[in-house]
Amino acid sequence: MENHFNKVKTFLLDLEYTIIKENEAEQLFIAENLEAGITNLIIDCEDPLLIIEVYLFDIKNKNLATIESLLIKNRDIIHGAFALDDNGQKVFFRDTLQLENLDFNELQATLYSLELLLSEYAGNIIAFSK
Repeated sequence: MENHFNKVKTFLLDLEYTIIKENEAEQLFIAENLEAGITNLIIDCEDPLLIIEVYLFDIKNKNLATIESLLIKNRDIIHGAFALDDNGQKVFFRDTLQLENLDFNELQATLYSLELLLSEYAGNIIAFSK
């Protein structure tokens, strides 16, 4: 059986992410790419899925317009999507990929999608968090 944990670790390092913490028993990484503005990225090898998630902000003034804007932007996100916590206050970026045949390009596409989202939508993210 292939070791998904080591495969994902190699991909992250090749993508120039810094691994802040790793727990092989839990199949979990916390990584960052400061040049891309990404910190505390959680990568969880929950066989059969690779779950990629990063907390973005708390919605300070939850209203229909904010939620609607996030949902509209979801349509533009190439890989992944905005997600809310169970209380509907915390906003995350989240994507899931299949571990069984995961390749470098798939993980790269998800991380590039997150980077693009953060660069294009930063103003909105800041406004929503105020």
